[in-house]
Amino acid sequence: MAGGNAIRGTRVGAGPMGEAERGESAPRHRIGYWCSQGHETRVAFATDAEIPDLWDCPRCGQPAGQDAQAPPPVPRTEPYKTHLAYVRERRSDADGDALLEEALAKLRARRGA
Repeated sequence: MAGGNAIRGTRVGAGPMGEAERGESAPRHRIGYWCSQGHETRVAFATDAEIPDLWDCPRCGQPAGQDAQAPPPVPRTEPYKTHLAYVRERRSDADGDALLEEALAKLRARRGA
């Protein structure tokens, strides 16, 4: 074992901090949240803080509510949409045909056909 300084790896002023140095901590209370898979999460809030209705479960990522008997439902996820699906939402088939013909006409004009 290498000899050396006993305080190696610490910084000046480091040490056990207690309430004397930090000040008094705010009064808190713990609120329980349950997700649809039955996971319980207990979160500490200051007594004067606004308590949210929903909290994300740290284990599964689903929303969790304060009622263990009726947790919030799993959110419905939208399927992945391609770029073409978004374009089809904005334009009709007739618009698409007109744009295609316009682009082909420009291409033919550049080629001299």
